[in-house]
Amino acid sequence: MNQLQSLLQDSLIATGHVEHCAIIRRKDFSLRAISHGSSFSARDIEEAVMAFKHPTQTREDGLLFNGVKYKCVRADKFSIYSKKDDCGIILVKTATLVLVGVYNKDMYPSICVEAVEHLADYFREKGK
Repeated sequence: MNQLQSLLQDSLIATGHVEHCAIIRRKDFSLRAISHGSSFSARDIEEAVMAFKHPTQTREDGLLFNGVKYKCVRADKFSIYSKKDDCGIILVKTATLVLVGVYNKDMYPSICVEAVEHLADYFREKGK
């Protein structure tokens, strides 16, 4: 397990309120790390990065991720929160990365948001 995967495990998965997560490099849409047992398609990765290009449009249209259409509940230049029923996806942008956190119906969305935003703050402090 590389350092970024360990960071995902320790900062997000260990909360018990993030089911799947990933770190994507914005510049080239490359997947830098992904949680164990997760899989995101190239389209999912592109959708996550491109959602920040036009947050107003993302807010109106929602977010298609992993074949699921999520309703957007927040979209600005740094964070996108979307949900479908009791599940959801959190996207947070830093200078060079997009962090993705997915929660399911048995998890608390607020804790997922807090964990992903906190990890994004860590990367911002590092200039990433």
